[in-house]
Amino acid sequence: MMTERTVAEFFAGIGLMRLGLEQAGWRIVWANDIDEDKLQMYRGHFGTDNARFHLGDVHALRAGDVPPVGLATASFPCNDLSLAGARRGLAGKHSSAFWGFLEAVKTLSPRPPLVLLENVPGFLTSRAGSDFEDVCLALNELGYSVDAFMIDAVFFVPQSRQRMFIVGKLEAREHTGTADPQAFYQSQLRPPALADFILRTPGIKWSLRDLPRIHKTETSLDDVLDEVSIDSTQWWSTERAAYLLSQMSERHRAVAEELMSGNTISYGTVFRRVRNGRSMAELRTDGIAGCLRTPRGGSGRQILFCAGRGQYAVRLLNPRECARLMGADGFRIETSFNKALFGFGDAVCVPVIKWIAENYLNIAWKEMHVEEAIAA
Repeated sequence: MMTERTVAEFFAGIGLMRLGLEQAGWRIVWANDIDEDKLQMYRGHFGTDNARFHLGDVHALRAGDVPPVGLATASFPCNDLSLAGARRGLAGKHSSAFWGFLEAVKTLSPRPPLVLLENVPGFLTSRAGSDFEDVCLALNELGYSVDAFMIDAVFFVPQSRQRMFIVGKLEAREHTGTADPQAFYQSQLRPPALADFILRTPGIKWSLRDLPRIHKTETSLDDVLDEVSIDSTQWWSTERAAYLLSQMSERHRAVAEELMSGNTISYGTVFRRVRNGRSMAELRTDGIAGCLRTPRGGSGRQILFCAGRGQYAVRLLNPRECARLMGADGFRIETSFNKALFGFGDAVCVPVIKWIAENYLNIAWKEMHVEEAIAA
């Protein structure tokens, strides 16, 4: 077994998986993505270092392209696992990239002792759960037992961003059941739907770890916002802001007007959504941003609503604010506004990955090496 905590980062995007793992002592030696704009952001922050970046389709990788590593990560495309992607599943054009990742892992000798997958919560229910089961069984076939859990970035940053994670452990001991199913259903990181799936699919080789409780970091949307002068061009025109207000339902409009009448400045975020065939503006004012998304077609751009003392103003959240919402405040941004929004909207939350590395991967790595030493 490899003794160095090295990583091959598939679907690397702009490198936020890397940031989280590096903060927990892992070293990325190889990365891959198909998007040139993301490569530009990746290189803009990390430069040309020892992590060789392979730009291209994961399906085109050949034996020898990926070096042997201790951990392989894959934040494979979620497009076809969500409602937005019409639930095409792992057979869809984008999410089928997972099978390219799996083929690449097959070619590695030795295989990585650990695998970490990341995707949206809809992965669990995609095609009535068959996609999730197929992935777990495919990892089993390669010698990995699997574990699964969900973490919301809101524990660490003021952004609602729940994600599914699967850990594969090479030749780990097979899980034989939970001693207390009731306690298992009360788990913070394994919600009932996931717990139910695990307990009802004994055909999958599970290896479940008791995970510590995450204590929420008390942060608010206000904490990540820049001080933007009211005469800045970032703020929308009066006409454009008024149009957004007109797109709110009666309930959301009442909340907006309540903020405007306040004696202090308050902030909320707005997403445009199609409701009954109409584009509607939905306002959130609990101090938590909605989930950052890729701004395809404009609807994914998260809008900041600032109101108080009889006035209101509107602008988009800017790239630096998005970086903070992903726990990556120090990330160097050397690309256009829209490309940066796309990069952060399609990334992982850094402190979430750091937590997984410190509370799962590092411990599993140590245990696996201890077991190997005993066996020798």
